[in-house]
Amino acid sequence: MSSRIFIDGGHGTTGIEIAERLAGRPELTLLTVEEKDRRDAGARRAALNAADIVILCLPDDAAREAVALIDNDHTRVIDASTAHRVADGWTYGFPELEPGHRARLAESRFVANPGCWPTGFLALVRPLVLAGLLPADWPVSVSGATGYSGGGKAMIADYEGAAGAPSAYRPYGLSLTHKHLPEMTRYSGLAHPPIFAPGVANAYRGMIVEVPLHLNALPGAPSVGDVHAALAAAYEGSPIVSVAALDESAAMSGLALEHVGATDRLALFVFANEATGQVRLTAALDNLGKGAAGAAAQNLNILAGLPETAGLRL
Repeated sequence: MSSRIFIDGGHGTTGIEIAERLAGRPELTLLTVEEKDRRDAGARRAALNAADIVILCLPDDAAREAVALIDNDHTRVIDASTAHRVADGWTYGFPELEPGHRARLAESRFVANPGCWPTGFLALVRPLVLAGLLPADWPVSVSGATGYSGGGKAMIADYEGAAGAPSAYRPYGLSLTHKHLPEMTRYSGLAHPPIFAPGVANAYRGMIVEVPLHLNALPGAPSVGDVHAALAAAYEGSPIVSVAALDESAAMSGLALEHVGATDRLALFVFANEATGQVRLTAALDNLGKGAAGAAAQNLNILAGLPETAGLRL
């Protein structure tokens, strides 16, 4: 018997990408609402309650409204918005977060899909906190760049409009109050929010996330090898997350924003200067892949008891 899936907001950038990963899979039946009924609460309520699993690709307020329209006790929800990422009763949808988390996801009714930036940040930081290499109260910073598709239809229009791209690179989140900070703080295990310095590049998709550390200043002065070993152990055997060998990273002269391409992979690197004890922990992902649609499809597979990588672009 196939699982019935409804993507609420499936006409947006993320929704379209999710639908592509679910299309043609006989174990899934995609429910749809006619275009003229997309804003009709009655039609949406019917679809939401008919589905076994709902994926919400909506603004935060609309996502909360959609959850309120579900009046049964069995429809499961994956929310791709920010609305429920630190909400009580919701499980954070990053299966690789820590040992045992994938099993918790499989039993959850309500799952909050991670943000793209937190995915890269948590992949780099959470294993080091768990291993005791990075103290919870350590001052951490994170920076990087994303493709403009991460800003949705409005930003895509800005970059692809007749006036041309507004800039080659633009830092944002300058108030240091970015909406991703609550989830980055909670699920990393850090006591304080990191300093978050994101930027958007004149590229449709792709993402680089970086966390620099002074290892010699950390308690116990962990070595580059210690840091790499903690990351490698955390993702050993993963078909989605890879950790480059230290010699591979050392041989690289650069890293493209589009390093993983339009895939659902997450590639991690430890760029290091052994002499100074400094490292640049770096994650490369597709902001629309593992950073959004790929993560939603992966979570759906886990909830439905299907092979975790089914439909993913690897």
